[in-house]
Amino acid sequence: METGFRLLARLRSAPALHPDGLTCRAEVEVVDDGRRPWGAPWMDEPARYTARVRLSRAAGLPRRLPDGLGLAVRVEQAAGADRPLDLLLTSSGEGRITRHLPRPRTDALGGPYSSLLPYRIGGRSGTLAAFPRRGRHTHVHGDPTSLAAVLADEPLVFDLCAETFHRSWRAFAVLTVREVLPTPPEDTLDFDVYAHGAPGFTPGRTLAATRRAAYRGSRAGRH
Repeated sequence: METGFRLLARLRSAPALHPDGLTCRAEVEVVDDGRRPWGAPWMDEPARYTARVRLSRAAGLPRRLPDGLGLAVRVEQAAGADRPLDLLLTSSGEGRITRHLPRPRTDALGGPYSSLLPYRIGGRSGTLAAFPRRGRHTHVHGDPTSLAAVLADEPLVFDLCAETFHRSWRAFAVLTVREVLPTPPEDTLDFDVYAHGAPGFTPGRTLAATRRAAYRGSRAGRH
């Protein structure tokens, strides 16, 4: 598997998956809703973090076709000084089963983005999700050109949520995606949820070996 991802990334001169995308300046504001702490410091302590976000299409299909939409977030300093945190989310459903399944679509605001696989949050298992808020633009096509046009007019805002014990969603932060940064494909950030975790907040073990191999192969192929 690692070899396959390495070859694909080399051919594309871009990430093996989600090759077409935009890197944007963003910020993450952690909020306190007065409820029980999560047990992960970065989720429990109100703060505002600078961030970089990559909005992408998984397979790079023609614009008219639905595609898996990606929302990758690097939260600077979330794990401590000079220690970023990476979140990788994909367009999905929001039900107890569909939140674990990718859902191709054309509208970037047409539904949630999920981690698909659970995290360990304060010692328990829970999936993450980002729910988009609709602004002046009620429909935003998920291709890079359309997203860049919208971001030139207004930011995209998402509520970052995690599963509760009862598998309902509870918001813990607001993600605001702002202007596009001039980042060529070969300089795209190497997002890696295993290399960039945080205390009390780590990806679960499901498919861990497979995902690590994919990350290594994609990085090696690009560099």
